[in-house]
Amino acid sequence: MKSVFITGASSGIGKSLAIVYASNGYTVGLASRNQVAIKDVAKKCQTQGVKAFTYALDVTKPKDCALVAQKFIKDANGVNIIIANAGIGGDDKITSGSSESINKIIDTDLLGVTNTVMPFIPHMKNEKKGTLVCISSVAGFVPLPNHGGYVGSKVAIRYIFDSWRITLEKHNIKIITICPGFIDTPMVKGPARRLPMKSSSEAAKKFFIYIKKGSGTYIYPFYYKILIKFIKILPKKFYTWVIQTVYPKNKNEIKV
Repeated sequence: MKSVFITGASSGIGKSLAIVYASNGYTVGLASRNQVAIKDVAKKCQTQGVKAFTYALDVTKPKDCALVAQKFIKDANGVNIIIANAGIGGDDKITSGSSESINKIIDTDLLGVTNTVMPFIPHMKNEKKGTLVCISSVAGFVPLPNHGGYVGSKVAIRYIFDSWRITLEKHNIKIITICPGFIDTPMVKGPARRLPMKSSSEAAKKFFIYIKKGSGTYIYPFYYKILIKFIKILPKKFYTWVIQTVYPKNKNEIKV
């Protein structure tokens, strides 16, 4: 039986992905800091007649990630897909004089991904197969005020995966980057709630299909591809005015 390991699986995209994979017959490994919520997700997956393993995990702790990776490979008798989904948003607090806020975001959204996936690579190399997936963001194509840590992490992990795609191709390991736009999850707050959004369950179904059949970077929904191209040709002053209007300083956070 095929298996998938998902971080940040207690809510949002991670939870929806877990349910989609379970409904398609996959053994699922569910990792989260929220053990109450993750148990509930596991029960929903088990109603599909599959095994669901849960793990308490903080992706900022590399040793814990390595131990959990080993345990899941043993529990599931192998692994086919790793989805590094865990992430946080937040303001850089750039004028605070402290790097604590931005470092926490980078530690989770960038290093948390490498901490998650790298312990699985030796196993996949030996098996000559496997798929590594990171959940990046459309924000990785669009500079957002006050959120340099979040945006920078999403850009960086996309480029890291681009590099790995070349490196790991000879080992038959597929590398996929998912870049969602606004998805209706607990992460999206403030004025962004008024923007068009896809449901996490709808997004997860699309991601499942792409991970199975696609390769490279997947931007979802499709109209963000057009938006990204449009932003690139906008005059800098006009873009700055627009983004500051949509993304007001010191207001409730908007995360993509």
